[in-house]
Amino acid sequence: MLIVAAAAVLLVKEWLPFGRYLLYPFTLLTTWVHEMGHGLTAIAVGGSFERLVVFADAGGYAQSRFAPGWPQALVSVGGLLAPPLVGALLLAIVRGPRRARVALLGLAIALAGSAVIWVRSPVGLVTVGGFAVLFALAGVKGGPSLRMWLVQIVAVVCALDTLTRMVEYAFMKTITSGAMSGARSDVANAAEALGVPHLLVALGVVAAALALLALGVWAGLRQPAAERPR
Repeated sequence: MLIVAAAAVLLVKEWLPFGRYLLYPFTLLTTWVHEMGHGLTAIAVGGSFERLVVFADAGGYAQSRFAPGWPQALVSVGGLLAPPLVGALLLAIVRGPRRARVALLGLAIALAGSAVIWVRSPVGLVTVGGFAVLFALAGVKGGPSLRMWLVQIVAVVCALDTLTRMVEYAFMKTITSGAMSGARSDVANAAEALGVPHLLVALGVVAAALALLALGVWAGLRQPAAERPR
């Protein structure tokens, strides 16, 4: 099913008229994952996570507070590695309908909780709230095939976002388009915080992201454990 899901996403994106628009909500979802990565990493290093904003152009930011130096670097990198980490975990762990149900309900709770606590933009609230309802309904009422399809598509979209947007973005020093145009990139902030060359951080982030996805795909393509549909 993983290969079929990947092929379906690529077909919709590259070959169907308005395919990119059909996948647009999932692109916004990956932005939410990215920004949550920043915010939750800020909490993990002893800082605070104050608000999350998602723009209609699929850009966004997480407003947080943290100490300078290595905590700043970790927060910057945390957003970049969040989509490949989520994608890899879904690919590796969700290998049957029951696990897909748990994953969907877990995502629904995370989305709903973030909407209440952190999300503070109209686009973000519509996107996050909409996916929270969709995943909750699929987890409770959806059949085994629907649950598996949804989880696999989210995983594949996170993977594709890593291989396209994230890899390109990692080598930028400033954001060149959208609502955040002109702002320093995450990798540039991490490099400055650590006092190392931008290219070194970019290569490290890309290598880590690709390694995560490779492990996730390897685990996802292994023979799944026996599990009865529920």
